[in-house]
Amino acid sequence: MTKQIMVGNVPVGGGAPVAIQSMCSTLTHDVAATVAQIHRLEAAGCEIIRVAVPDKAAARAIGAIKEQIHIPLVVDIHFDYKLALECIAAGADKVRINPGNIGSEDRVKAVADACRMKNIPIRIGVNGGSLEKELLAKYGKVCPEALVESAFGHIRLLNKYDFDDICVSLKSSDVATTMKAYQLMSQKSDYPLHLGVTEAGTPTMGVIKSAMGIGGLLALGIGDTFRVTLTADPCEEIVAAKRILQAAGLRQDGPNLISCPTCGRTRINLIPLANEVEERLKNVHKPITVAVMGCVVNGPGEASAADVGIAGGNGFGFLFQHGKVIKSQIPEDQLVDELFKLVDEL
Repeated sequence: MTKQIMVGNVPVGGGAPVAIQSMCSTLTHDVAATVAQIHRLEAAGCEIIRVAVPDKAAARAIGAIKEQIHIPLVVDIHFDYKLALECIAAGADKVRINPGNIGSEDRVKAVADACRMKNIPIRIGVNGGSLEKELLAKYGKVCPEALVESAFGHIRLLNKYDFDDICVSLKSSDVATTMKAYQLMSQKSDYPLHLGVTEAGTPTMGVIKSAMGIGGLLALGIGDTFRVTLTADPCEEIVAAKRILQAAGLRQDGPNLISCPTCGRTRINLIPLANEVEERLKNVHKPITVAVMGCVVNGPGEASAADVGIAGGNGFGFLFQHGKVIKSQIPEDQLVDELFKLVDEL
């Protein structure tokens, strides 16, 4: 088990529930736009939010943003340690840096001291795209061993200044490299791990890469918090994150839809039915499993674990609950309504 850190009021590691993160796409110095986006992310289920701090204008906005949101605020700092110090003073809940890229060791010490005084953790963010030149020369390429060695180099630098309130990420755009790096890190340390496949792409492919990399690690018991990175509205990251947690069996704070892929036995227009059920389930917040099946073979039998479900026949369908048919010969155009009458009763 990893050790636990506190990001604001959210525990990370030490057996705490895996926390969902995202990052704002707004310009941080635009306080109104950034706060509005964070509010949307909060409503979607984001539990920790990060903002980029590339300049003094962004750093000066941190206090005002922090006052208007309800989830912990992480600041993302590169190169300029003074920006980190200003954000820490303004109330940031966590700092994401690479200690090796903010200058001389006295600057690292200044950030470590400021975080220690405020009980703020630091995330060491190792990224395959910005690996140290000496490690690339040593290993010849970005590889799991190089990412882990980079992480320990940064850890030693913070430890040198009596700072150990650390979370680690080891991200690559390559799924296999990412997974192996996290597995290796989990064997070598007990620091909480922030998972992610970086630059995963648009939702079409990015969700698949993230589900494989993040979901695969979570299924192995590795990972304490994560962000799904998508070239999209960040709220889509939260939707994908919640689905990954559901698929990994780590969270069910809403409905789980299962549906069959259809085949030559299907005699009902199943795909539109499944899409309609999925859309209507967005307004349901019960931890239930709902099945949409194409025929009697894949109906109550294969979906017997579902709390409720519908299965199709030839223009008609039936309603079942825990594998038992409770209503049959329902016209196809009434199936979804009948299903949600039962959902409402649960």
